[in-house]
Amino acid sequence: MSANKILIVDDEEIIVRLLSMSLKSDGYETVTAFNGEQGLEVFKAESPDIVVTDIKMPGMDGLELLKRIKEINIETEVIIVTGHGDIDSTITALQFGASDFINKPVRDEALAIALERAKAKIHIRERLEEYTKNLEIKIAEATREIRRKSNFQRLLIHSSNDAIVAFDQDWKIVVYNPAAASIFGEKPSDVRNKMTIQDLYTPDIASIFMAEAEKKAEPEDMPWKEMVLQTTDGRKIPVQYATNVLRENNEFMGIVNFFQDLTEIKRLEKELVQSERLAAVGQTVSGLAHYVKNILIGLKGGSYVVDVGMKKNNTEKLKTGWKTIKKNISRVSDLTQDLLTYSKEREPEFEPCSPNEIVEDVMDLVSDFAAANDIKILKQTDPGVGEMILDPQTIHRALLNLVNNAMDACMEDEDTSKTFEILIKTSMDTENFMCFEVRDNGCGMDEETQRRLFNPMFSTKGGKGTGLGLLVTKKLVEEHKGTIETKTHLGQGTSFVVRLPYQKAGAVDIKEDES
Repeated sequence: MSANKILIVDDEEIIVRLLSMSLKSDGYETVTAFNGEQGLEVFKAESPDIVVTDIKMPGMDGLELLKRIKEINIETEVIIVTGHGDIDSTITALQFGASDFINKPVRDEALAIALERAKAKIHIRERLEEYTKNLEIKIAEATREIRRKSNFQRLLIHSSNDAIVAFDQDWKIVVYNPAAASIFGEKPSDVRNKMTIQDLYTPDIASIFMAEAEKKAEPEDMPWKEMVLQTTDGRKIPVQYATNVLRENNEFMGIVNFFQDLTEIKRLEKELVQSERLAAVGQTVSGLAHYVKNILIGLKGGSYVVDVGMKKNNTEKLKTGWKTIKKNISRVSDLTQDLLTYSKEREPEFEPCSPNEIVEDVMDLVSDFAAANDIKILKQTDPGVGEMILDPQTIHRALLNLVNNAMDACMEDEDTSKTFEILIKTSMDTENFMCFEVRDNGCGMDEETQRRLFNPMFSTKGGKGTGLGLLVTKKLVEEHKGTIETKTHLGQGTSFVVRLPYQKAGAVDIKEDES
């Protein structure tokens, strides 16, 4: 809009004509009126941009005309022409919305300045209207984009196979998708903006996630971890989970938990492991024939010596034969136990126990045999380990297998100048795992032996071994969600390190997988 049309209102015709001529020469379009009533009618018909009106007129004066014009269009710029000394009327006009005033007699310079000020106001108002319109358009576009992204994100969360649970800074649940409902068993309508973290999770799990919020801000790497999620209704679900803490200016704003239900995966893993284990047992049976044959030969030899001793009433023969029979019965018992342990799926029987005491028990069992073969058994136990939750019987057996292997490695070493030693060590690592280490300085292993170490029916003991000992040990460790690692150097010795997730006695271990 260009401010070019001006309405001039004055009861003195000569003044109107002179002002009109002057403004036209300056390029303005003018319309005129000779009293207030006529001026109002012309304003309604012509819609001028600026009105210049005398304040003192018979009938409707300039103040009344100003009021009526502002009622029609409040944005019209009105310049009041007043006489000298009429300050009160001028102030009143400004209060009614006049944009400017000039004194009589009207000088061209004063009128030009007032018109420029009025035009500047109109121009600013037009720009503001344009900016406002553009801003409204941009806000509408941004709102549509935000709504589109919000709907897209809401659809992603709703259709995600992962359970997603988000909490605000007051630990109230604000996001809870259908996958979460299938895990926790609570309807979304009963959870969102109604329940808190303590209502949805068990106290132990809630405390773990709340502790995450207390940690200092770290890079958003969100590592996935496994846990057994115990719901408030008592169900135990194996899950993989990740946590993202939301912060703004280092202030805690909320937290998001992601859960993946591993029930079916764990079931398939069990079936696969069981199938592989049974296949390995099937392969092992054929390989056991030679070992069983050796046992039978031993039993026959022992029974023959017993028979000779009985016929000749020779007590020494009887003792020698019976010792041979007992030794081979023990070999049959060990073989049977190994086969049953490896082939049968078994859940650990967890209970509070001391890893250091397990080490003491193993040392007591092997000390006599080790001493008889000039092998020193040493220990280095960490008193900080304390009591933890384990299946003491299976861990005892696994540790005993490793120590027996270590003693065999010492006895098979051809370097008789060595002072053979076996170290049994307990410790805690930086990742909250408890470690057993069995280290010997025996014959060690070459690369090929190390590569085949946990293969079924592989043994370096010839007819004396079944190849099941380390397989059983590995299985017992894995049942605890642990790992077993080997380091060896030919002629220098071997180290076996068993790492078990540390669960302090009396605490709930969310990392334990009971699937």
